[in-house]
Amino acid sequence: MTQPGGTISIAGKTVSRLGFGTMSLTGPGTWGYPLDRDASRSMLVQAVNTYGISHIDTADAYGPHTAEHLICDALYPYSDHVLIATKVGMVRPGPGQWKPLGNPFFLRACVEASLRRLKVERLELCYLHRIDPEVDLDDQIAVMQALQDEGKIGHIGLSKVTPSDVRQVGKELAIAAVQNVFNTTDRFDDVVGLCADLGIPYVAYRPLDAGRLASANGPATPLRWLLSQGSHIAPIPSTSQPSHLAEIVAAVEATEGGD
Repeated sequence: MTQPGGTISIAGKTVSRLGFGTMSLTGPGTWGYPLDRDASRSMLVQAVNTYGISHIDTADAYGPHTAEHLICDALYPYSDHVLIATKVGMVRPGPGQWKPLGNPFFLRACVEASLRRLKVERLELCYLHRIDPEVDLDDQIAVMQALQDEGKIGHIGLSKVTPSDVRQVGKELAIAAVQNVFNTTDRFDDVVGLCADLGIPYVAYRPLDAGRLASANGPATPLRWLLSQGSHIAPIPSTSQPSHLAEIVAAVEATEGGD
């Protein structure tokens, strides 16, 4: 099966360069379950089995917990070629509300809970969802590294970080991927070039700016621009509409063909 966008190596796996973000599969405000759970589960199956997307991105905070449950319901047992990446380190006081929490005990509890929800013995790729400015960064990294040493995390990633964050964390551990906002609206991120220099995959979240960049002329132009910025870039668009997912995959295939 063709892998949309070509392939990229992330966390030791060769996966489709086009990934699928699961944030939109939850209820309004990224809170609770969607109205149609079966439709969300079907979209995950379609993404993997119909379109060949082998990079699924999620987080324990999506729902919270909802997206991880949906992924397990739809895709477990997981195919060996599929990478399920999740994130920890964010609490959800309510719909549309997000707060970083990097307490080491909390991060450990989050990883343990994600392992159970996804029914795996190891999280192949686990991001620190946000660096908590109120907790020493070394303590946040130390617990992630300890969980990796224990075999509960395979590879560690960072989300929404600066070049200085990447350099500081990179002194302590191997960064498997960096995930930041990157699109034709938010197109200036010094981390893109730094990741290219360091050989770190750059996972672009909100590549279509929550759908706004695709509303007028479709997703082809913004995705073409994004993919042209470097072979280390892997976009993870999110949608709850099967027709939109089909358009996104078609746009990437057109980009590959140079249309």
